[in-house]
Amino acid sequence: MTSSPLGASDAILLQSAAPAVTGTKPKMSTTRKILLILGFLSTLAAIALITVAVTQNQPLPKNVKYGIVLDAGSSHTNLYVYEWPAEKENDTGVVQQVEVCKVEGPGISGYSQTTEKAGPSLVQCLRQAEEVIPLKQHRETPVYLGATAGMRLLRLENKDAADKVLSSVEKTLRSAPFNFQGARIISGQEEGAYGWITINYLLGNFKQSGWKKFLHSLKSISETSGALDLGGASTQITFVPAEISSESPQNLLYFRLYGKDYQVYTHSFLCYGKDQALQQKLARDLQSTENGSLFDPCFHQGYQRNISISNFFKNPCTSVEKKQFSFSQLYIEGEGNYEKCRRNIQNLFNKTNCPYSSCSFNGIYLPPLQGDFGAFSAFYFVMNFLNLTNDVPFTLDEVTSAVEKFCARPWHEVKLQYHQIKEKYLSEYCFSGAYILSLLENGYEFTTENWQRIHFLGKIGSSDAGWTLGYMLNLTNMIPAEEPPAPPLSYSSYVGLMVLCSLVLVSVILLAWLLFHKPKCLQKGIV
Repeated sequence: MTSSPLGASDAILLQSAAPAVTGTKPKMSTTRKILLILGFLSTLAAIALITVAVTQNQPLPKNVKYGIVLDAGSSHTNLYVYEWPAEKENDTGVVQQVEVCKVEGPGISGYSQTTEKAGPSLVQCLRQAEEVIPLKQHRETPVYLGATAGMRLLRLENKDAADKVLSSVEKTLRSAPFNFQGARIISGQEEGAYGWITINYLLGNFKQSGWKKFLHSLKSISETSGALDLGGASTQITFVPAEISSESPQNLLYFRLYGKDYQVYTHSFLCYGKDQALQQKLARDLQSTENGSLFDPCFHQGYQRNISISNFFKNPCTSVEKKQFSFSQLYIEGEGNYEKCRRNIQNLFNKTNCPYSSCSFNGIYLPPLQGDFGAFSAFYFVMNFLNLTNDVPFTLDEVTSAVEKFCARPWHEVKLQYHQIKEKYLSEYCFSGAYILSLLENGYEFTTENWQRIHFLGKIGSSDAGWTLGYMLNLTNMIPAEEPPAPPLSYSSYVGLMVLCSLVLVSVILLAWLLFHKPKCLQKGIV
């Protein structure tokens, strides 16, 4: 059999079918290429998003500066280490306490007879500071020493000895691996003012933002807290009065902190720290003693102490009472009588002469008390020992009753309960409690109405309440702030790049959807 030849129609069909089969392959190849390109772009966009997010949000390197302040008080010296970010806010460093070290031995004024030992006494605490501060920052870390009332008294008594003590201290500080910036005796006004700065800084009274700032601006009462500081040789009162008076301009200081101006009243009473106040009281009592024996109501019943007469009149606080005595030792026997003790203490405050509209004592101007007060240093230590520093302030009557009850306890009972405390310090808590009440009531004229506005403060956060932090805050203004580490992109650039990458991803997804799910209009056009 012979096959029949193809017809014309069959030939045309085969010819038209062939191109159709060969034309399908390029079309599929183009789709794959588009998908590969879209996949590549989406992968790049995803990588870019992740990279930018990780780079932008990684923690910045910590750029911290350190500073050291030594508080050379009348009874002891403390070394404080502070740290703050190199960047500043309104020209004031954000300073926090990170370490405190109590120097062994007396305050530097106690080395008046062996001045060469004053400096070496600081070595142990300086070594402790070396361990806290990173080695690479030792040379750039400033160290300051401020001496307070103990050295102010020594300078009045024996200027040569005071200079030699400071010289010994300076020699030791210069030999330390830090940047020595000075060792000096600060004034009583400075001590009071820097204490005021410290507590207001720690309480957040200088820095407000947002709603806190708005609400803060609505306050009609004082926006800062007053400061009450009690040391061994002096006491300070500092606050912003409701109205500025021209009566005693020497008691006014001016500060600009965090972009705001403050006019502050401050006064320091030398010789009215708790230790020197006791010396003053005993020197006065000594005048009426004939045989060298003294029954003292400010010591517990059963307590006994012998004191050399020559020790009473070595400094300016008691030298006015000096006279010749027929005995060389004073024998003290405690009575434990709070009311009698208060009467004796009140004789220390001269309230008879006031050349101003209002006074504290000894003819010193005192404007009307304003706002809350933070009481620290010995104010806090004594009240804390007597369990009078709870979060809810005690009333004046409650504080008075607690001190009275403590003073009435016999010495053997007190000594047994607090056997871990040195006898000298323990024996003087009765006097110190009564003295604080006399100073605040009779001296500064706090009453039952405003007593609970006094808050006894030991620490605020991690920092001690005291003048040294305020001192550091002031001194950091002299330390130039480096430009802080910045993120790789500005905020606007970061947002823009994130938006762009997001748009690319959305576009890729949309194109992919269009390729796999062609709209009917496109399908008709292809057919």
